[in-house]
Amino acid sequence: MSNIVPSDEELRRRRRRNSIALALVLAALVLIFYALTIVKMGPAVFNRTL
Repeated sequence: MSNIVPSDEELRRRRRRNSIALALVLAALVLIFYALTIVKMGPAVFNRTL
């Protein structure tokens, strides 16, 4: 059984890909929470004076 050791370049690519995936998941969660908050508050939230 041979161990295949990834090169530094492969590890860097994998880390970058994982970081991008994590950032996309976090951004999606933020958007979902934002949308749910607006939905729970109702459309009247847009009719208030600033």
